[in-house]
Amino acid sequence: MLTRSIPASMDDAIVRMIDSRLDDVRRSEGVAIPLAIESGSRAWGFPSPDSDYDRRFVFVRPSEHYLSPWQRRDVIETPLDGDLDVNGWELGKAIRLLLKGNAVIVEWLRSPVAYGVDETFRTAFLELAENVADRNLIALHYLHLGLRQRNAYFSDRKAVALKKIFYAVRPAAALRWLRRHPDAAIAPMRFQTLIEECDPPSDVRSVLADLVERKSVTRELGTAPLPASIATFVDGEFEAATAAFSKAPPAERRREIELAEQFFRRMVAHVWAS
Repeated sequence: MLTRSIPASMDDAIVRMIDSRLDDVRRSEGVAIPLAIESGSRAWGFPSPDSDYDRRFVFVRPSEHYLSPWQRRDVIETPLDGDLDVNGWELGKAIRLLLKGNAVIVEWLRSPVAYGVDETFRTAFLELAENVADRNLIALHYLHLGLRQRNAYFSDRKAVALKKIFYAVRPAAALRWLRRHPDAAIAPMRFQTLIEECDPPSDVRSVLADLVERKSVTRELGTAPLPASIATFVDGEFEAATAAFSKAPPAERRREIELAEQFFRRMVAHVWAS
């Protein structure tokens, strides 16, 4: 039984289109989909009225597919249709990326918007993530993501599209959270929770609260110079993360690989049994 959690604010027609497209994937590819969620701004907690629908899913192939010398693709991509973006990763790919420090799958697992989720699968995958995620690798993921966004949108210090600020602030806040929680590897997904728990300066909080409020009611925030407090926060966190995480030696992963293999075999059996 798949659980659903869809905000009333979401367009019913779009949700029906998403459900239909996933049904098409199941039929045409012959796969099970134990996790189908919303990613992007709608899941992070700062949507605007015209935010795209970033539908993401994890799929599992029948066991005989994994025993074939001709392996199927580990991604399924459906055509981009206006605001509708529906793509997925095969379970093995998701696991491998997790062990390499890619935080995306953890964010999918924690998404509050669920179109169809096998809760046994999600709980077990989150437990695996807690046991195998390397905080240094996760931090480097956010650092590289944040620097890429910073350089793409704010490098010249001129007027910027204000909605793009979130895409540099979110990884910066995740890095600050990781530094302040040295025993944890997985930062909160929801933006408001992340900001609350990483405790940025009050002027940063004020600017971000205003932007979130304005973004929730308008289709276009417009452009303006990057607020000085935000620039200082983002640059400071990226500099601190570079010092804290970039020079850590690679960790031994033998135990983590064994746990991941056990999880993979167990979930392939579980998904098709249910």
